[in-house]
Amino acid sequence: MIEFDVQQVMKYLPHRYPFLLVDRVTACEPGDYLTALKNVSFNEPFFQGHFPNQPIMPGVLILEALAQATGLLSFCTMEDESEGKGKDKLYMLVGIDKARFRGQVVPGDQLILDVKLKRNMRGIWMFNGKATVNGETVTEAELMCSAQDKDF
Repeated sequence: MIEFDVQQVMKYLPHRYPFLLVDRVTACEPGDYLTALKNVSFNEPFFQGHFPNQPIMPGVLILEALAQATGLLSFCTMEDESEGKGKDKLYMLVGIDKARFRGQVVPGDQLILDVKLKRNMRGIWMFNGKATVNGETVTEAELMCSAQDKDF
């Protein structure tokens, strides 16, 4: 099982503040699953407008956090299988199915992101994703991403 901090997350993902939505990976089994976390702070820029008197993390950003977790699992899996060749790739979100929002995420919450690889078929990686707060599911979805060559 693999764990890594935000510095290692940034080695894999090109996202940066304010769009890096994974703070730490707490567990990763390449080719199988990854668990990560996002500490939700009142200082997040989206809370200024969503909503000023009742701050709620936008659902689309929870899905983005899950998508970033799938990218991290893909990188870990590619490195495990191809001796580091995954770092030459950028994982692009290409689809979201069966997305459901079951609760709200507010400042002070710790968002736990669980993604599980369903299959990798012809370059399309398919995942089940679930985001929880205090053990309660707030979002779940099936996500797909595709490995693209980096242009940078």
